[in-house]
Amino acid sequence: MTEQNKIKDVDSDRLMVLRALPEKVINILTKQEIKDFLYKDVWPNSLKEKLKDYLD
Repeated sequence: MTEQNKIKDVDSDRLMVLRALPEKVINILTKQEIKDFLYKDVWPNSLKEKLKDYLD
């Protein structure tokens, strides 16, 4: 089974943050960026750029 086919538990804190983002931000994220947000420790630059106003 490849890494993409494995189902991981979603970090509840990350999911809560994702749900709290404004709809206008959610609408500009790709499906892959949402997956990266939820599952990856290192995000691609495109995701960081889109979230720069919301990151501490």
